[in-house]
Amino acid sequence: MTVFLTSVSSVTVIVLIMALGYILRKTGWFSDSFGKNISSLITKIALPASIFVAVMNNLTRSKLFGLSTGLIFPAIAVVIGYIIAWLTVKVLKIPAGRRGIFMNAVVNANTIFIGMPLNNALFGQKATTYFLIYYIINTVSTWAFGVFLISNDDPTVDKSKKKSQKLNWKKLLPMPLVGFIVAVIWMLIGIPVPSFAEQTLSYVGSLVTPLSLIYIGIVLADAGLSNMRLDRDTVLALLGRFVLSPIVLIILIELGISWGLGMPKLMSQTLIVQSATPMLAVLPILANEAHGDVKYATNIVTISTVLFIVIVPILMAVIQFI
Repeated sequence: MTVFLTSVSSVTVIVLIMALGYILRKTGWFSDSFGKNISSLITKIALPASIFVAVMNNLTRSKLFGLSTGLIFPAIAVVIGYIIAWLTVKVLKIPAGRRGIFMNAVVNANTIFIGMPLNNALFGQKATTYFLIYYIINTVSTWAFGVFLISNDDPTVDKSKKKSQKLNWKKLLPMPLVGFIVAVIWMLIGIPVPSFAEQTLSYVGSLVTPLSLIYIGIVLADAGLSNMRLDRDTVLALLGRFVLSPIVLIILIELGISWGLGMPKLMSQTLIVQSATPMLAVLPILANEAHGDVKYATNIVTISTVLFIVIVPILMAVIQFI
């Protein structure tokens, strides 16, 4: 019960900051471009700074090699998720324009704008390095394969004339991941970070959590909560994101423990919570570029962002027994 109440308290803080962004957007404090501006600030500057500081403060050479085991479980979970999502698309005949969106919704999570602040609220900075494991897998999954599924599902293009989707290395190596790579190299070389640089990066990195949540509030305000609709494909996507993904990862972790591939409890808890974070905030953008069902993409992103408020405390109570 204590864990449940603690997680409710943490989620309440998150909700209040999201509500602030929602209200300020609705009352006209933020211009149309403000959301895009803080999104760029978070992903290109604040988050890389935060990750760099977290790696330098929490990671050592011995711990780094220990993280490699943790990569196995979410990677396998992602593959299984894609297979189940693909089978669901085929069996239940999800229409063109929704298929790629649906498979991404089931497998890929909003690790930056929800996952990172949620992780900080629930587990603190000590779990940041574990968060990075899921972040890396999620980033590769999204931009190496997920975006291909959406672009290949363009209902306006003749399948026989579709061009193969090229791998976008800029998307595959976003600034937060670059920040992690630079931090690891810096740590392995053993060069001390000057105190003024560390303080600067710490201050900038501390912007991630509040700005991310304000951004989500802006997204919800723009999407319109009154426009949320529950149809069959939406319910299936929500079940895939909030039920299937964590269950698959929990089973894999339990199997790993039985096979002698255990991991720290904090790592397993972090990975499981990240597997149940809301859907990618960029899904409507990707859907629009591929002439997909933008309303469907917006709907599932909005509902999942609201619904995770209820899901997280329940999941936190469950994972205490793992």
